[in-house]
Amino acid sequence: MKRKATAVWQGTGKEGKGHLSTETGVLDKTQYSFSSRFEDGKGTNPEELIAAAHAGCFTMKLSFNLTGAEFPPKQLTTECIITFEEGTIKQSKLVLKAEVEGISEDKFAELVKDAEKNCPISRLLNTEIVVEYTLN
Repeated sequence: MKRKATAVWQGTGKEGKGHLSTETGVLDKTQYSFSSRFEDGKGTNPEELIAAAHAGCFTMKLSFNLTGAEFPPKQLTTECIITFEEGTIKQSKLVLKAEVEGISEDKFAELVKDAEKNCPISRLLNTEIVVEYTLN
């Protein structure tokens, strides 16, 4: 399987502007710029997209783990906070709220740890990954 996205940039790093598109059309010439990346400008940025990808990937992997262990989740909600400092992604923090019936805390922690280490985006990232969770 291969997936693709396209970035177009015009101008200098600080004054220029660009847009991002994906083959599915979910992003279609979505604006990004210095302002949207380093300030509070309108548009997206690479770190926000990484956060979305990591939250989605981790949550889906955990759902597969839970279902495989015969504890299908009622709902999993994951927020990902990317820390970007000095030109480097320093951390990806996943904050999970989970509704899973009948599972022990130890079994849940084991399956979360596996998802943290083995979702494809976690495996791609060369940074500290932290997971905090609430299990209901």
